[in-house]
Amino acid sequence: LQKHEFFVDMTCEGCSNAVTRVLHRLGGESFDIDLPNKKVCIDSEHNVDTLLETLKKTGKNASYLGEKSAQ
Repeated sequence: LQKHEFFVDMTCEGCSNAVTRVLHRLGGESFDIDLPNKKVCIDSEHNVDTLLETLKKTGKNASYLGEKSAQ
């Protein structure tokens, strides 16, 4: 699985819940939400475009930061 890091303009718990909701709908995603830094790390076999489109369904500004190497 690729580990991808995205910026999502989240300001509150409601924003991170919206991200959680859309990612659960995509199915089978393992992810971490870092609210203070407005980052979402996703382990996924989906491509970046699919993940970005999904994150944008929250209505938040979202952009791809890059691949994260597994620690």
